[in-house]
Amino acid sequence: MATKIRLKRLGKIRTPHYRVVVMDSRTKRNGRAIEEIGQYHPKNDPSIISIDSERAQYWLGVGAQPTEAVVALLKRTGDWQKFTGSKAPAGVDPQPVKADKDELFNAALAEPDDAPKAAPKKAEEAPAEKDEA
Repeated sequence: MATKIRLKRLGKIRTPHYRVVVMDSRTKRNGRAIEEIGQYHPKNDPSIISIDSERAQYWLGVGAQPTEAVVALLKRTGDWQKFTGSKAPAGVDPQPVKADKDELFNAALAEPDDAPKAAPKKAEEAPAEKDEA
């Protein structure tokens, strides 16, 4: 049986809240869950994320595949680093840093450091003022 850790939507229209659940991958989004391991309330300010770390580690250890949304929540709570074994540097929040799209695009287009750099182009001189008669 292939299990997934995913979100189960609850709440009214435009006021959602979610439960983090372990389900068989073939069940419906709001179908019967094997186990509920947490909650996520995105509309609160700040958002409330409560996940049972021990149960999440257990299910990840036995092969349950988390969805992208659940991976993002686990990264924000710090449980994802515990599972993957990578440690964040001291004094760094476990919340992911959002990179600017322009920075990523420019970094992809940047030349490697080994390549010779061309001389910068000179700015064109402004045209001379015309004599008005």
